[in-house]
Amino acid sequence: MTSEWGEKSTVDLMSRYVSKEMGHGVPKEGWRICLAHEFKEKRKPFQAKDVSLSNVMDHVGLGIRYLKWWYKKTQVEKKAPFIDMFRALPLRQIYGAPLGGIGGGSITRGWRGEFCRWQLNPGMYHYKTVIANQFTVCLRRGGQTVYQQVLSVERPPTLQGWNWGYCGEYAFYHALYPRAWTVYQLPGQNVTLTCRQISPVIPHDYQDSSLPVAVFVWDIENKNDYDLDVSIMFTMVNGSGHKDDKSGGHWNEPFHLEKNGEAVSGILLHHCTTVNPYTLCIAAREQPDREVSHQTAFSPKGTCSGLWSDLITDGRLDSPTGSSPPTQKGEKVAAALAVGCSVPAHKLNSLEFCLAWDMPKITFGSREREHVRRYACYFGAKGDASPSLSHHALTHYKQWEKAIEDWQKPILQDSSLPSWYKSALFNELYFVVDGGTVWVELSEDADVSGGVRTEDGGLPAQPALIKEYGRFAYLEGQEYRMYNTYDVHFYASFALIMLWPKLALSVQYDIAGTVVQQDPTERLHLMNGRYSPVKTKNVVPHDIGDPDDEPWQRLNAYLIHDTADWKDLNLKFVLQVYRDFHLTQDSQYLQDMWPICQAVMESEAKFDQDGDGLIENSGYADQTYDGWAVTGPSAYCGGLWLASLCVMCKMARLANREEAYQRYKDLLDRGSAAFDKLLWNGKYYNYDSSGRELSNSVMSDQCAGHWFLRASGLEEEAYQAFPKEKIRCALKSVFDLNVMSFSEGHMGAVNGMRPEGMPDRSSVQSDEVWIGVVYGLAATMIHEGMFEEGMRTAEGCYRTVWERLGMAFQTPEAYCEKNIYRSLAYMRPLSVWAMQLALNTSQRDNSVLAKTVDTD
Repeated sequence: MTSEWGEKSTVDLMSRYVSKEMGHGVPKEGWRICLAHEFKEKRKPFQAKDVSLSNVMDHVGLGIRYLKWWYKKTQVEKKAPFIDMFRALPLRQIYGAPLGGIGGGSITRGWRGEFCRWQLNPGMYHYKTVIANQFTVCLRRGGQTVYQQVLSVERPPTLQGWNWGYCGEYAFYHALYPRAWTVYQLPGQNVTLTCRQISPVIPHDYQDSSLPVAVFVWDIENKNDYDLDVSIMFTMVNGSGHKDDKSGGHWNEPFHLEKNGEAVSGILLHHCTTVNPYTLCIAAREQPDREVSHQTAFSPKGTCSGLWSDLITDGRLDSPTGSSPPTQKGEKVAAALAVGCSVPAHKLNSLEFCLAWDMPKITFGSREREHVRRYACYFGAKGDASPSLSHHALTHYKQWEKAIEDWQKPILQDSSLPSWYKSALFNELYFVVDGGTVWVELSEDADVSGGVRTEDGGLPAQPALIKEYGRFAYLEGQEYRMYNTYDVHFYASFALIMLWPKLALSVQYDIAGTVVQQDPTERLHLMNGRYSPVKTKNVVPHDIGDPDDEPWQRLNAYLIHDTADWKDLNLKFVLQVYRDFHLTQDSQYLQDMWPICQAVMESEAKFDQDGDGLIENSGYADQTYDGWAVTGPSAYCGGLWLASLCVMCKMARLANREEAYQRYKDLLDRGSAAFDKLLWNGKYYNYDSSGRELSNSVMSDQCAGHWFLRASGLEEEAYQAFPKEKIRCALKSVFDLNVMSFSEGHMGAVNGMRPEGMPDRSSVQSDEVWIGVVYGLAATMIHEGMFEEGMRTAEGCYRTVWERLGMAFQTPEAYCEKNIYRSLAYMRPLSVWAMQLALNTSQRDNSVLAKTVDTD
């Protein structure tokens, strides 16, 4: 079903590679691309001008109100909007695997080797390629330099004293996150370099996974009949390409650190800004047969031929002692580190580098509170940890790699899984690090409970889990700047609960604490033009805040809609509580969450206006599809409601609350009957029950509630809301219409499809494909035994994003069939891990079945 088309797609990214060299230790599976590749399709971001005329007429008031708000934000307050509809990011088809662990800031390298995306200030992105940040190779034979080349295909207008323009046809990039490889054949030299990039992103590790470090291991293969001396030089600018690189006062110094019989040396680049100062560090391990040398400071402008000549003379740098003077305003400063070794004829040798950055204390945009990053627990919060960080990285990276290989190996070796899936599963995890992520310690004066303590149905002020594992937050998207956007986290959370479950539970405790909070401050909501409170009691917030303000303190940065009217956020909280308990078996967590779940379900029950046990909608009734109007009970919210009643029944039984069980069971029985009567049409569940012209559209996400029940292990009849045969029939309809009737089955599932096989174009969102929703749909199909259909559905999204549109490591929220995409680098596609959970569950079920058969 997939192999013929898939093989063609994979080959296309490597079609310009002319070498036969495949590098050293590069795995078979992953995302691979020749450095000379150019993507033919150039898409544009969705902007206000792309709204159709009919939708413009429906939302004139919203447009006017947004424009006024946008002007005040950008021109008066001089702040960046949390969503900027007028200045969306242009597509740059350049990104590769990000560097660093979780929550300490991130630096992204492009697949051509450039350092090009920076998130050192928490949650705030800066997109700038710093051209002087490079690796350069120097080959020497018999005491003479025979080849020196910047390992970059670029030909910049600056630094023209360097040898640029490496031929990309002789190199390829390969990513299998959290590692990546770049293989360079050096033309005419009979030498192959393999640069392996390693970041400490390790499942179930809550210490090293927090470290802001990356290691580069260069494997050098000398295929000549003579020995060579080889040096690699690593150059780095003090800064990130931001205007504050020229603010003055920045300085560099060399360092040497010996500990536990191992020594490292390198350069510290102190970036002395007023807000969130940090230190960059480039370092190498000292070994008897390696020569480490440095240039403490050079100016990264003009021809910069002095540094080039320094290396070309003898393969090493001058290594001056002492620190550089602080920069003057308007000046930039950079540093260089070189490591050399001998590589015998027909042998291999290796060189190791580390990049670290140390910003242990952070403030968000409001500058109101200081937070301490997680890694500072282990390396201190004084801002002097870079030498220790680099020492730890260079002496522990082999252990990290073993842990990564042990984790990935069972999946990579499973021949029943297609190659594209293995790439999607691991590479989409980039967002756990590169989602503007912060991981901070719980401050001593913090109160997570919202003021309602355990004895009153709330939480402890400082739950033990958060005290031990810290607070975690990631953005809805790099362009949608809100932390822990809950309706999207519902999908993305599968990656956290499966790989870092303590972080997933930490998020849940934080959300639970906000439920009881209320903020009566009236503010204008842009959709309806009405003033209403920022936060209503017993309602899950949309998000925990904007990094340009003060997250955790001021909730609901999203001000398009009044979240108090939404039906899905509370339900998604309840569903995640039980799923997380099912996967972790943490009974204290379940005990803490039970009263919160009861409170939010009582809040939801008010929407059962006619007493049939089913909640009703009006207008834009859920946050996930907040641009797609709905009236009356709907497949999406109605399904989530019934699934939530199922898990409340299960949790009531676990808590020995029989009265609660009977209440929820009664609602479930009546609601299930009403849901079936109002929405089932014989083939699938209608979008809503209004009877209007488009109410019978086929929604790709109509089985979301059932998906969570299956992910939570609730197969028993007592906890089933949806007849199995109807779910399978609905999924088959979605596959036939939303998948196979859309773009010939090659682009995943469109959100809305008319029964006659045309996309529903009634809203901005209905004719989009949402990659994260598609991965969840595929997981649902796999749970129901539709493995081939699930894989085909998800494959269309992966091929489109990673191989056709050039959106690797910036998977968007959405794309249309032609021309448009929306919101690059988005949280929801982490839901690909729901597919792995479904596969794991299916394998367990099959194993149990096989044992039963054997016993019989």
